[in-house]
Amino acid sequence: MTRLVLATRNEHKVHELRQILADTVEALRLEIVGAGDIDGAPEVPETEVTFLGNARLKAVALAEATGMPAVADDSGLAVDVLGGSPGVFSARWSGSHAGAGAARADVDRANLALLLEQVADVPDEHRGAAFVCAAVLALPGGRVEGVEGRVTGRIVREPRGTNGFGYDPVFVPDGDRRTLAEYTDVEKNAISHRGEAFRALASVLREVLAPTT
Repeated sequence: MTRLVLATRNEHKVHELRQILADTVEALRLEIVGAGDIDGAPEVPETEVTFLGNARLKAVALAEATGMPAVADDSGLAVDVLGGSPGVFSARWSGSHAGAGAARADVDRANLALLLEQVADVPDEHRGAAFVCAAVLALPGGRVEGVEGRVTGRIVREPRGTNGFGYDPVFVPDGDRRTLAEYTDVEKNAISHRGEAFRALASVLREVLAPTT
């Protein structure tokens, strides 16, 4: 069984990606593990200015360090009136103080509070936004493949829902009235930016990791 390591220590992401990739995992007989399950897995600073650049950095570093196929993603929220911000800074939008030793839920609350404050005076018709996800597969031999997914919607004025993380409680996809945090896991994976990106990456996995006969 081939081990595929995900460049994340966020258990929410590991759970979500296992669900999205379930069919591919079964077909290729893969074992998905998070970086937190691998001794010596590197912490890679996100120093690039694009989602794809950061995902590539993390995937390549993890594949080189572990000798295993590695998948990384970088994703975030791009708000129209903020010129595409928080963007690649989504996870640390409320400042570097939030990420050092703080619980993920506390960081999420701080990021949400700052975002809502920044757009508080923006009329509803101008609160457009998009979730964007870049996903990259890197092999120890040097091959790298990347894809991107996107879902558009708008920012609501107060958080709603409990089945989500990050900015999910304030993001309503186009054509709906619910936030992503009010979706079930299955509903969210069907339309989300991460779902779109990893379904595209699944095709790459099947091509690259298919067992030889």
